Amino acid sequence: MDTLTVTAKGISVNVDLTVGHLADMTVDIDGRRLKPLHRAPWVDEPRETLPQDLPEGTVRLSGDFLCAPFSRSDVEEAPLHGWPANSRWDVVASAATADGWRAVFRLQHKVMGATVDKILILRDDHPFLYQEHVFSGGSGGISVAHHPMTVMKDGGRLAFSPKRFAATPDDPLEPNPARGRFLLAYPARSADLTRFPAADGGTLDLTDYRIDHSREDFVTLVEADHGGPGWTALARKAEADLVLVLKNPAELPVTMFWVSNGGRDYAPWSGRHRGVLGIEDGRTALGHAASLGDNWLKREGVATAFALGEGRNVSFRHVIGALPLSQEAGGEPPRDIITAHGHMRIAAADGSTREVAFDGEFLRIGRSVSG
Repeated sequence: MDTLTVTAKGISVNVDLTVGHLADMTVDIDGRRLKPLHRAPWVDEPRETLPQDLPEGTVRLSGDFLCAPFSRSDVEEAPLHGWPANSRWDVVASAATADGWRAVFRLQHKVMGATVDKILILRDDHPFLYQEHVFSGGSGGISVAHHPMTVMKDGGRLAFSPKRFAATPDDPLEPNPARGRFLLAYPARSADLTRFPAADGGTLDLTDYRIDHSREDFVTLVEADHGGPGWTALARKAEADLVLVLKNPAELPVTMFWVSNGGRDYAPWSGRHRGVLGIEDGRTALGHAASLGDNWLKREGVATAFALGEGRNVSFRHVIGALPLSQEAGGEPPRDIITAHGHMRIAAADGSTREVAFDGEFLRIGRSVSG
């Protein structure tokens, strides 16, 4: 068995067990079928047509997956983004619950000596996937990130929970103009997400995803201290929906944006990976060694790894959802998102609000986090 589909009333998620990626997610709500996650265009092409040195996680690039570590595996030998993103997961349990479905998967590889479990929970009539990852045992430190990707035919508008600032790393993803291109300045930093330094000396609005310029960009957003959940809301224009990604900032203090809009010219990307946005909530710097050592985020007081230990469990939680876009809001993302017991309140820019079913206890906001 290479895939497993889990379902509850109004929602289903398909898991690619060969690499642990969420291959598909479907939300049925208000008479519409929403598909918030992206799947790379080459996934179903014959393997022999793709570069032979591609990591399996790139070959099967889909939806969301666990990175552990995030980026370079330069402490323990593993492919890009680690074994959780590139190797097989076993199904430990998958069964209906009183109000939905719960499935547990276990990575066949160990990570820094730790056993890694993925727990997916669906609730009837909740347009959200609730995820938890648990590291049991092991030693040393591990950086982690989720890697959800969505895709837009005609761009979209973004809103976020309060951020301290956004920053790009020292070097762009594609510095060689013969292979690709970028628009942001590297390195750069701004507390105003609507005016981020651009490579041409001007500024770019990080809240506006436009598809008229090919680019490959990467920027890290650092959460502010605000006491609530961390969230990203993307109003997709052509799709007329709202993609929501939520986290506990105490567990995952940064959100990394990967803007992939035809900015890579080499295979398998070949200029065809367009309109994609990775919304990557993590506890990490760029690379495993950098996350464990001194790095710019640590100097800002931001944790970049969890500490593993024998007889100890480390876990973190994450939520992905989708809703029809309110036309009354003019196609704009929400001004604020408030989670409470049993529901989420979404406040639009025009002052109107809507409520949707949501497990407000799941993210453990306000509880202490070990590691």
